[in-house]
Amino acid sequence: MNSQNDRIYAAAFEDIPEQERTVQRFQKPGSVMIWGAASSRSKFPLVFVKSGVKINAAYYREAILEGCLKAEAQRVFGQGQWTFQQDSAPAHRARIVQDWCRAQIPDFISSSEWPPSSPDLNPLDFSIWGILEARVNAVQHRSVDSLKKHLRAEWRNLSMNTIRTSIASWRRRLRAVVNKRGGRFE
Repeated sequence: MNSQNDRIYAAAFEDIPEQERTVQRFQKPGSVMIWGAASSRSKFPLVFVKSGVKINAAYYREAILEGCLKAEAQRVFGQGQWTFQQDSAPAHRARIVQDWCRAQIPDFISSSEWPPSSPDLNPLDFSIWGILEARVNAVQHRSVDSLKKHLRAEWRNLSMNTIRTSIASWRRRLRAVVNKRGGRFE
């Protein structure tokens, strides 16, 4: 076995273990862009962004916030109080998105309150996406549909205890950022 270029040298074809006779290669591996949200009460459904779509403020507001967040938040929280936190993606910081959030969400952390150049403070970014990615990538996917199927399954299987633990660590991470004056703490 030559691991540098995945070649196996043998005196006869039959001498090569069957599971190593065929090596799968993918020229352009598929990928997906997803949006998700979670609270200590519930996981919101994943939203898969169509291939080739550029996430701009209008798309984000219409497809994600109005298309998923609003209805799911109503289902989970009713008329109760809840806080929405985004990361610092350009579409999230856009004025039309910030205005929509002010008008539609009981409480949200606006982009003006977000520390610039800080480490990830969003529980999905610093914890949940990494867990999901590790689980989904534990198996090879032959297609984008397979990848989506596994993402949905692993999202469903992600325990609420894991979500709550991640959310509970948010205040500790925020204190660490404040103590380091916005600098790196990990």
